[in-house]
Amino acid sequence: MLTVIGVLGAAITFFGYCLTQYHAGFLWLASAGLAVNWLGDSLDGTLARFRHIERPQYGFFIDHMADTVSELLIFLGLGLTPFVRFEIACLALIGYLLLSTVVYVRTILEGIFQITFGKLGPTEARLILVLANTSFFLTGNPEVRLPYVTTTAADLLLMFVAVVAFVTFCVSVLQQARRLAKMSDLSR
Repeated sequence: MLTVIGVLGAAITFFGYCLTQYHAGFLWLASAGLAVNWLGDSLDGTLARFRHIERPQYGFFIDHMADTVSELLIFLGLGLTPFVRFEIACLALIGYLLLSTVVYVRTILEGIFQITFGKLGPTEARLILVLANTSFFLTGNPEVRLPYVTTTAADLLLMFVAVVAFVTFCVSVLQQARRLAKMSDLSR
């Protein structure tokens, strides 16, 4: 039930973002959806462990499929706002999904489930998004003039997120490949 609540929170975020086409006040609905998403996503596994009703393989599968649907809803919703260009939201989504893939493959290969990169994980990402929503509601989405291009603060912020995700993905893949190569050499 908590997993479903988490996905419903992402759907609320999606619709809140879509409705910002009519009024920026719907950013508050999007932020409320992020809170509901966090609640459902953070507590589903914890409650199962507390109640001793874990189903590790089923839970892993359902949780991460729900996370993928939630990420899709949140980023596509963001791309449908008047604040962010759709293609930039898609680039950020791709970066997030690449990082998720590293987490899943590492879990399968080494049994290590680590969803944070540096000190940033899904909770911090949601908090940053809520702060950005608040900022854009209060200040609008100012234009930023760069050499050869004029863009917006929201586009720059999300492009930064996309670039950080891509760089983090590349570094993580290289580090993991080196670790696995050393382990492979030691087992010969």
